[in-house]
Amino acid sequence: MGLKLYRINALVIRHLYLYKRSLPRLMDIFFWPVMELLLWGFISLYLSTTEFTGANIVTVLLGAVIFWDLLSQSQRAVSIAFLEDVWERNFLNIFVTPVSLLEFIASTVVLGFVRVLLVVVVMSGLAFIFYAFNIFTFGFYLIPFMANLLIFGWILGLFTTAIILRYGSSAQVLAFGFILIIQPFSAVFYPASVLPESIRWLSFILPSTHVFEGMRAVIATGSSALSELGWAFLLNLIFMALVFWFFYKMFAQVKAKGRLLKLD
Repeated sequence: MGLKLYRINALVIRHLYLYKRSLPRLMDIFFWPVMELLLWGFISLYLSTTEFTGANIVTVLLGAVIFWDLLSQSQRAVSIAFLEDVWERNFLNIFVTPVSLLEFIASTVVLGFVRVLLVVVVMSGLAFIFYAFNIFTFGFYLIPFMANLLIFGWILGLFTTAIILRYGSSAQVLAFGFILIIQPFSAVFYPASVLPESIRWLSFILPSTHVFEGMRAVIATGSSALSELGWAFLLNLIFMALVFWFFYKMFAQVKAKGRLLKLD
């Protein structure tokens, strides 16, 4: 059978129509490439002006990679734990039992902690074996750095879960991609000073920014990161209160409209 152009054309048009109603497909074209460009562009600017020694650059970048993955895994653990119940059509079954919403949230947080702990152990061990990177270089600051990132990851996970509750399957992409939206503004691999002034304010309202800025300060100069940690804890408390309120509001709306059965 030969190729029929009208059939190929019909199939192409079929896929193009999907783009009109598919946020994930549109983001693949117009959003994620822009995010990657911004991220690597800012990294290039930072590396072109840095005065760190080679050893410090390695420590900064490897530390940033491990801490960023900690934040990312923390967020995804909460979001995906929720989605797995949705995919298995088990979400409604949970809430016809005496299990409360707070208990459900707490279980996802505990799951996230276990998952993150395993990831950090594996990544830190491999970084030490292959690159002689010792995560305990951060000393006293290691625990508060990690705690702040864990808390912020849980906050982001609850936020994306609330959005998925409200908008259903069309918003499931946020469970995997939302964390990347804030990455260019979190100063993960470069200081916030590299960002244009017009968007720098956005960077400073993110708890993650203060953790990564504190990490670089400890590595580069050995100076105290207590002020950055203070800002991170304060911002986490504010975001936690807002996200808990938002989550409970979305859950109440979905429950009142009888949409728990329609989550898929």
